[in-house]
Amino acid sequence: MRGTHGVALAVFAALFALVTAVGFVAARWRRADLDRLDEWGLGGRRFGTLITWFLLGGDLYTAYTFVAVPALVFGAGALGFFAMPYTVITYPFVFVVMPRLWSVSHKHGYITGADFVRGRFDSGVLALAIAATGILATMPYIALQLVGMQVVLGAMGIEGDLPLVIAFLVLAAYTYQSGLRAPALIAVVKDLIIYVTVLAAVVVVPMKVGGYGKIWSAVPPEKLILPPSQWSAYSTLALGSALALFLYPHSMTGVLSASGRGVIRRNTAMLPAYSFLLGLIALLGYMALAAGVDRSPAHAAGFARYGTNFAVPALFLDAFPSWFAGFSFAAIAIGALVPAAIMSIAAANLFTRNVYREFLRPSCSAKEESTVARIASLVVKLGALAFIVLVPQKYAIQLQLLGGVWILQTFPAIVVGLYTRWLHRSGLLAGWAAGMAVGTWMASTLGFKGSVYAVHAFGRAFPAYAALWALWVNLAVAAAASLVLRALGVPAGRDATEAGDYG
Repeated sequence: MRGTHGVALAVFAALFALVTAVGFVAARWRRADLDRLDEWGLGGRRFGTLITWFLLGGDLYTAYTFVAVPALVFGAGALGFFAMPYTVITYPFVFVVMPRLWSVSHKHGYITGADFVRGRFDSGVLALAIAATGILATMPYIALQLVGMQVVLGAMGIEGDLPLVIAFLVLAAYTYQSGLRAPALIAVVKDLIIYVTVLAAVVVVPMKVGGYGKIWSAVPPEKLILPPSQWSAYSTLALGSALALFLYPHSMTGVLSASGRGVIRRNTAMLPAYSFLLGLIALLGYMALAAGVDRSPAHAAGFARYGTNFAVPALFLDAFPSWFAGFSFAAIAIGALVPAAIMSIAAANLFTRNVYREFLRPSCSAKEESTVARIASLVVKLGALAFIVLVPQKYAIQLQLLGGVWILQTFPAIVVGLYTRWLHRSGLLAGWAAGMAVGTWMASTLGFKGSVYAVHAFGRAFPAYAALWALWVNLAVAAAASLVLRALGVPAGRDATEAGDYG
């Protein structure tokens, strides 16, 4: 942290310039009319297996994943590995569910999950609730990408907010021009350098510290084995996170940009390669423990400012030559830009389709719709940037924990709605409101510092992921209200879809 790492910074800047050029060139890739929202915001739904694989990988495995997962292992031990089983659960879920969403969306021109809800349940208000939840959950997620970028910039001695502002202005410019094509192309570069970085780390770092035997022996026993008291927290965090992951608007955008159902299924068969990568990334936390990076005076300032999030940058500075440290930091920073771009596009799609077009300008032209989405994507990015510059990081992290609780409350309308229309639209809205209220209340009682809430019943405590407790309340209220509403004969609206639309 003392002084600038010149060689590392030069390599970092060169790779950043490369991806910036790729972002602007993307507008000319597979030329199309970017004045149409499906072309700007979904790449024309024409991405094949390879591009979709890189796009979803770039979408789901973010800079914050690269920094925070090993930081959690570094600080809390085995609990940090909950990210492994949840990806294993997610991909079979996606294999079954998401081709149905793709088929009905392709048939009816739906751009967002809220579009599907609007058509399926004939309710603009329910669609608005789903869209608002998506935007609300996405904003702190974008801000957290900036946290990852701040950490690596700080590791190279670059303090202050100006470099971050410049990076996001560049991101805003090429996203505005190229839409989803920009992060799709950049994701290819990002994923390749992340794979190189992680594979190098799992070879070089053990050599530096004396082998994997030394690493395992250096980790305190309590951080190697999950104690029974954490079993329910671990398992429910994995399950809840698995169910929530592809409900996030950016994940859904990646799915809907695919060229066909087969592309989605092939990708879910291939995406476990990223789970393998995630396991290696998590191991970096144990490597940092064994290397004793937190005990080095050279890194004292970094840990003082960024806490355990500084573990991986400190490890890379110690283990790699300066030029490769710069390469690795570029991987993390680009890992922030790709998902941030997709998230801002996804949020812009939601605002444009389910707020602007639905309630403000129902007769807007295709060009106006695309223009509004571009402007909205800028506003989202600037909002996230202002958030991270003006608000302490801990609040961004706390809101991101809430984001997972909130986004899971869209499960009944979107996922259950793909299979049945029995839940009444007003019942779904009541369930959503109850789930949001209960989930937010549980998080608030935890001081917004965690997401595992213990329910006390029959003289015992049952700790579990607050998002799942809230989802159970959501489903119970939605089912009970639907029974009452159907018994009273309250109209359920017209279904714009047919059985054959789901493939």
